[in-house]
Amino acid sequence: MITPAPPAPCRGHERRNEDGRAVSADESATAWALAARAGDPAAVERFVRALHRDVVRFVAHLSADPQAAEDLAQDTFLRALGSLHRFEGRSSARTWLLSIARRAVIDSLRYAAARPRSTGCADWQTAVEREQPLGLPGFDDGVALMELLAVLPDERREAFVLTQMMGLPYAEAALVSGCPVGTVRSRVARARATLIALLAEAEAEVATGTETVVTIKAMAVGGAASTAA
Repeated sequence: MITPAPPAPCRGHERRNEDGRAVSADESATAWALAARAGDPAAVERFVRALHRDVVRFVAHLSADPQAAEDLAQDTFLRALGSLHRFEGRSSARTWLLSIARRAVIDSLRYAAARPRSTGCADWQTAVEREQPLGLPGFDDGVALMELLAVLPDERREAFVLTQMMGLPYAEAALVSGCPVGTVRSRVARARATLIALLAEAEAEVATGTETVVTIKAMAVGGAASTAA
């Protein structure tokens, strides 16, 4: 069993290599994946530590079963460690791992469809509140984010989560989703249009207490501006 590691530094965190060059979190994770592939057990632990939180967040947003998020992350890493011999570093380890996580979620949903069981809406809401990115202003109670994500079609929610919440460039999100970059851009644009329309309705209904609405609108309108293609 893979023991969850403590949270790793955020995506933007950098460390220095022996030559003093700044190394991004993605570069470090990729280097650890390649070292793990070569048989370094310490690198396996660092690889899991670096990307565990990202995987849990990603599968929690895509899965309809909140109780399965940790199990799906476990399944993802087991699949990844069993496939490390095929990882050559052509994409970042993070992108490669999220692609595996996506397949794990799809397999789980197919299994759930074959053996449906009742899942309360409140449980799904709790998962979104627990796994949403930390430190986003206006999202303290999780309700606005939860409701907005719930109404998006699966493929649009996936594209929005990958690019606007997890910070993946469009090209990497396309690799994770297995579709052209243009398709990701289209899905994000349509998701944004849906969110803006819903927020406009909310603003029309709520005359006061609109701080959260304004914050999410800013995210929907301008969130992709800082995301490189």
